[in-house]
Amino acid sequence: MLRRYFTSLLRSLRLRCPLCGQGRLFRGWFAMHETCSGCGLKYNRGPGYFLGSIYINYILTAILVTAGYFGMYFGTDIDRDVILWVSAAFSVAFPACFFRYARSLWLGMDLFWDPPEAKEFNPDESRGGQPM
Repeated sequence: MLRRYFTSLLRSLRLRCPLCGQGRLFRGWFAMHETCSGCGLKYNRGPGYFLGSIYINYILTAILVTAGYFGMYFGTDIDRDVILWVSAAFSVAFPACFFRYARSLWLGMDLFWDPPEAKEFNPDESRGGQPM
């Protein structure tokens, strides 16, 4: 079971379908495919589904900004204003860069803990049936 969980997360980090590992999740920087090209899984499971990915992105950003700020504040002699501006710029740029990974990790974790039902697959898009 633990191995299946880590497999799902590793597939997510590669921005692939967490179930089959074949289909790409994104067609652009922010635009997601509707379904997996490998197994036909519908990525968006309902209204507000990806709200959890916002929490992942926010928590990681907050941890990194806080640790970076205090690390630079107490560990270097860089001016406080420079540290503040660097932290502010990071807190805007990082969430945009991490957006795809946050969504992908959310999808991987959610699909592991709440496996999809048959109605969540699009048979028209499926080439090989349901994985796992």
